[in-house]
Amino acid sequence: MNPQEALALLPQWKHAVLVYTGSDGYPMSVATSFQAGIDSVELAAVSAGPEEPPDGEAQLLFSSIRPYPGVGYDQRRYLELTGTLTKGETWRFVPRKARGWDENTLPFPELCERAVRQANRYLAQLSAERGKRVTPEMSAGWKLFVATRAPFLTATLVPVALGVCVAAYQHHFNLGLVLLTLIGAIAVHLGLNVANDYFDARSGADGQNMTPTMFSGGSRVIQYGLVSQRQMLMLSLAFYAIAIVCGLALVALTGPGLLWLGVAGLFVSWFYTAPPLQLVHRGLGELAVALGFGPIMVLGAYYVQTGHYALLPGLLSIPVAILVMLILYANEIPDRLADALAGKRTLVVRLAPKQVVAAYAVAAGIAYASLVAVVVAGIAPWPVLFALLTIPLAVQVVRGLARTYDRPYDIMPYLQSNVLLHLATGSLLSAGILAARLIP
Repeated sequence: MNPQEALALLPQWKHAVLVYTGSDGYPMSVATSFQAGIDSVELAAVSAGPEEPPDGEAQLLFSSIRPYPGVGYDQRRYLELTGTLTKGETWRFVPRKARGWDENTLPFPELCERAVRQANRYLAQLSAERGKRVTPEMSAGWKLFVATRAPFLTATLVPVALGVCVAAYQHHFNLGLVLLTLIGAIAVHLGLNVANDYFDARSGADGQNMTPTMFSGGSRVIQYGLVSQRQMLMLSLAFYAIAIVCGLALVALTGPGLLWLGVAGLFVSWFYTAPPLQLVHRGLGELAVALGFGPIMVLGAYYVQTGHYALLPGLLSIPVAILVMLILYANEIPDRLADALAGKRTLVVRLAPKQVVAAYAVAAGIAYASLVAVVVAGIAPWPVLFALLTIPLAVQVVRGLARTYDRPYDIMPYLQSNVLLHLATGSLLSAGILAARLIP
């Protein structure tokens, strides 16, 4: 901000802290009262011990903070003026530069994110001075956990579990094949997560995102200098290599019918963000996620157990596919401005806010309606309707998205509920299909 804007804000504070360089070369600070003018600040005469502030370069600091019991602090704001102090009958401070922050206009997480570039410049300068690269410190295990976004693996566990449960309902179950399927599916998912960060860093989508959340904006390990782009690419390829080895082993054990489904899964996963297709940039990312984490994984897990495909697991994968798609869809809401700047034209970028929320509600309704339809048609046993118990949670998410659409940090509880919605619905669906073995 310019000094005139800063001076207009001074009535918010009652006291200031004058900072200057003492005779020993160290900074000194002392509290003082003040009176703001049009182009300067009048200060009360002060002294720090035996030494009085000299004329010349100085700073004025204004700060406010309120303890928030049990949580931390709020109402944080500060203002820093740099200028010239002149003493006489009155002490006059003329500001030359000004900077500050107000939590009411700029949330603290966004403030930290906007400081990342400055921090990276500092680390680059420090690296040049020391003659070796200086980076933030983090343990390798924790760095891997953050880079892969492992908590989102529920999106893989749900469809694999559903496919296995439908096979078990039909008297097919092999624990060894279940474990191999899980390893392969998890590897694909982690490869996708890491590749997504790599390509979003290259396109600038994550770099321009100043409001990342726990559920959106990527892992941020590249932006924070914890992992290089090349390291992320190698990590992604390593996960895909593990997935391919597991897939080929499963093909050898269960039959060639699995091969085309595995190839389709890898194709959709890689080109989700990778050029030249970049499906998510073309508004097709949601569809790609629905296919990959819906029919492809459910039918794949089912085929591994039974050696054939069937209508029942395919139809039951529809609600799971839609709800996992809605995880991505809702998580794109805080990212929409950065995505638009980077040319990442997701559905959320393409639609108006009310249309985004309405489309979420319609899609969730279709998910539940499809479940009722397969039961009414006599294709699925009635206990799968246990999954309808999550409808109130879906309604809560819809209302929350509508209320907090333009507030990236207030929307986070509803993004979390959205992840829980997929997990709970999928779990109840799997439990229902297993319960059908016991309930007439």
